Order: sequence, then C-alpha cells, then structure tokens
Amino acid sequence: MKRMWLLIFVAVVGVGLWVAGCQATRAGYESAPYQVVRADGKFELRDYPALTVVETPMAGPDGSDGGFTRLFRFITGANEGKQKIAMTTPVFMSGDVTNLTMAFVLPAKLSTASVPKPAEGGLAVRALPAGRFAVLRYSGGRNAKNDAESLVRLRSWLERERLTALSGPVYGYFDPPWTPGFLRRNEVMLRMAGETPK
Repeated sequence: MKRMWLLIFVAVVGVGLWVAGCQATRAGYESAPYQVVRADGKFELRDYPALTVVETPMAGPDGSDGGFTRLFRFITGANEGKQKIAMTTPVFMSGDVTNLTMAFVLPAKLSTASVPKPAEGGLAVRALPAGRFAVLRYSGGRNAKNDAESLVRLRSWLERERLTALSGPVYGYFDPPWTPGFLRRNEVMLRMAGETPK
C-alpha cells in the first residue's frame, strides 16, 4: 500500500514539474507587448503598439515548406550583419490559402530601421501598425479545426458586443511543438475598427 502511494506521489510531482517546465519555457521569451482595455472571460480587447516583424510566405498551413526554418535561420545569424536576434513569442500566422504568411515578432529594442537585412530571399522585415485587436485565447494543438472553431467563437462574441473587425484573422502561437495540447497558449486576433491607440 505504501509503495502505491509513493508511486502516486512521484507521478504527481513528475507531472507538476513537467507542467511547470512547459510554462517556464514560454515565460523565458520576450512577448509582443499589449495593454488589455477590456476583458470578458477568455475574450479581450487589446491595444498593441507598432511591432517589427520578419515574415515569410508559406505554401500551406502546416509549415512544411520550411517557413519556420527560414525565419529561424534569420534570427540565428543568416542576415546582413550576421547578428543573432532573440526568439520572441508569439509566432504569427495570417492570410488565406493564396497568401499565407508566418512572422516572428522581433525584440522591442530593435526598430524596423535597425534590423539587419535577410541574407536569403523569401523574407521581409516590416512594421505592423499599432491597433486595437479583439483576441480569444485557447489551448489545444495547432490545426485547422481548432483554429476555425476559435475564430467562430471570437466572431460570435464580436457580433454580440456589436463590434466590427477590419481584417482577417491573425493566429498567435506561443509554445514549442513538444508542448502538450492542453498546456498550449494559442490566440486568434482580429483588428478592430475605431481609434488607433497612441
């Protein structure tokens, strides 16, 4: 009996350490800054400042065309200055089947003008304008069904709140691929009509 309780204790501690490790991994990265102006459960209205990103087109939603690898090579030195740039969260994905893009948000200390030029084609550095976004945070693996269901929920909330979106969705993914689905932080965002935050 004592042995069984010992095994249960070890399993609980192991799972606790594993969960804490996954959260610590995410917490170890700089994240795109924002200010929450309204919260309603898992729904939020957020003001984002202008963000500098490096982005690349994607041939499909699964990233099998090497989009992530191109971006990762850029931040690890495949750029004009051979400069290493810290990884941040989230990784943004946007567009539809004909113009999908993946983007890394660059650290806040780097202005768009100070980012070194990519050493390989298929990458572009640009500034995303400041704006107000409606955001829904959700968990689970990154797949079309999970993303689509979350977008439907966010659009339904906007309709109930009589709010208007200006553009298509942007998805933000915060965790490395080995993070279990139930611990993942994913977000779907829609840029809102109205005043641009200062």
